[in-house]
Amino acid sequence: MKRSSLRARGIATLAVVSLLSCRILAANGDWPQWRGPLRDGRSTETGLLASWPAGGPPLLWTVRGLGDGYSGVSLQGEVVFTSGDVKEESFVIALKRSDGTRIWASKLGKGGAPGWGGFAGPRCTPSVANGLVFAIGQFGDFVCLDATTGKELWHKNLSGDFGGSLPEWGFSESPLVDGDNVILTPGGEHGAVVALSQKTGDLVWRCEDFKDAAAYASLVPVEMGGVKQYVQLTQSHLAGINAASGKLLWLAPRKGETAVITTPVVEGDLVYATSGYGVGCNMFKVSHTGDAFSAEQIYANKVMANHHGGVIALKGYVYGYSEGKGWVCQDIKTGKAAWEEKGHLGKGSIAYAEGRFYLRQEDGKGTIALIGAEPTGYKEFGRFDQPERSEKNSWPHPVIAGGRLYIRDQGILLCYDIVKR
Repeated sequence: MKRSSLRARGIATLAVVSLLSCRILAANGDWPQWRGPLRDGRSTETGLLASWPAGGPPLLWTVRGLGDGYSGVSLQGEVVFTSGDVKEESFVIALKRSDGTRIWASKLGKGGAPGWGGFAGPRCTPSVANGLVFAIGQFGDFVCLDATTGKELWHKNLSGDFGGSLPEWGFSESPLVDGDNVILTPGGEHGAVVALSQKTGDLVWRCEDFKDAAAYASLVPVEMGGVKQYVQLTQSHLAGINAASGKLLWLAPRKGETAVITTPVVEGDLVYATSGYGVGCNMFKVSHTGDAFSAEQIYANKVMANHHGGVIALKGYVYGYSEGKGWVCQDIKTGKAAWEEKGHLGKGSIAYAEGRFYLRQEDGKGTIALIGAEPTGYKEFGRFDQPERSEKNSWPHPVIAGGRLYIRDQGILLCYDIVKR
């Protein structure tokens, strides 16, 4: 594809989990990492509004001055964490959950816009666990901070320390915290995925047999065939990596175009991947005989070609926005579309809670819609236009935690009350 064509089109940057072993431990109401406790975009909260009044749910507070960027928010206890660029530097920021008051801001690394297009700021959503915060900057700076004070405890760089090559639009992965380690994807010929000690940043293992460059997707922790593993999607492959040793368990060819961004979905022994630029979606079945794993493609089609707004698996279906088709519900096992809806809401991101999907349109007025989570059709239960819209696309996904809906748009964070009264 020609570079001029890429400029015209633009770019952005269900895990099945064994009890508590493959996730950040999260209290009810916490959202401690990218896409929530299980990295599946789903909240388990109840008692939420099933429909919204005209104009949307009540706005509790607004924070301004968070800086440029596309970072989402994570929440643990009474604190909200995010990141943004202020002038030429990038920062991790902690806010009070009650009213958005700033607690601290700690330097993450170099700020700015990697690649063409002027997309400045971090893309990573910070991960928080065990009193620590982990965040990746767009130029590969990787920090571990004290969650209470923001003090830097250690600092790595995905290029300088691990030989990773800077992707065209910068490092965009959100780090995965699991057990005593933090896992991330610098990419490269020395091994694409590494596990580091949370406490020291020392290398625990490196997957040396997986040598792909980093794309823009984030790791998913799963258990398949009785083995805990991490699934990652790159420009060329889907891979499963042994969580204990870093050994490559299986590798499935899967060619992307331009940018591969969407976090893969895992249901049992099925692994689902989707990306934009005309590629579509692929389903693989992972099998094992003894210690040997393999992956076989079940289907490949263009029903779901998700650019970067994410997809969510729920009760045998996958939901998300598909290029050229609009919002789509797809049977995850067969790959067939259950419904498609193009007219009600433009391209955007998705989150789930209590029988409803929260959809966020990335452009225009930044409209946020509440729809039913059913394979029978697209049905809205309320919508509102985001106030104080920036002039840039609103790429951070909605976050539902503690009875509140969080919407980040560049330097602004909006907090809505969505509890049923």
